[in-house]
Amino acid sequence: MDGIRTSLDIEEYSDTEVQKNQVLTLEEWQDKWVNGNTAFHQEQGHRLLKKHLDTFLKGESGLRVFFPLCGKAVEMKWFADRGHSVVGVEISELGIREFFTEQNLSYSEEPVTEIPGTKIFKSSSGNISLYCCSIFDLPRTNIGKFDMIWDRGALVAINPGDRKCYADTMLSLLGKKFQYLLCVLSYDPTKHPGKICNIHCLEKVDAFEERHKSWGIDYLFEKLYLLTEK
Repeated sequence: MDGIRTSLDIEEYSDTEVQKNQVLTLEEWQDKWVNGNTAFHQEQGHRLLKKHLDTFLKGESGLRVFFPLCGKAVEMKWFADRGHSVVGVEISELGIREFFTEQNLSYSEEPVTEIPGTKIFKSSSGNISLYCCSIFDLPRTNIGKFDMIWDRGALVAINPGDRKCYADTMLSLLGKKFQYLLCVLSYDPTKHPGKICNIHCLEKVDAFEERHKSWGIDYLFEKLYLLTEK
């Protein structure tokens, strides 16, 4: 990525003033976990990732895979079980502990000296490391570069006013010949500058459920994009 401008102009595809001004604090995200308000978590893993996983991995092993805003995503174990090194970041310590408990994985925890008050949770096998902190603090740990990123719901969950900073953070973590698998709602990644990434839409599915009616909408689509180095 040397010489490539590390910024993306991220915009909502069907944005409204309400969406632009929507802000959730880190404390409110933590409260969602405490109160069990985690309908975004998929116990069986993401169906589109499961379907396109072979396309994403290309038979390789020993890759570094990053999960932004990982929660307790079961997909982390999918990658680890295939011989990859998984790193995630999540603001909720409860979510991280639930991941290890529900996946029957023993783990250790230790402080992160670069970020006071932050912990890192590591599986005993050593191939899953989860940081409990804000994603915007993570680069301070000199975490290194990643071969792959699985971004399901992270970009969507970031406050609209923080999305450019989020994009810059993600780009700073990408290694050579990266693959970035991006799953989004109501978002058009074709607005990324073409000189940054090749963008390929793998699939578009109807994601509307009965619970979404309470949001005041009558349709919702989920799109899966594969971004690669241009």
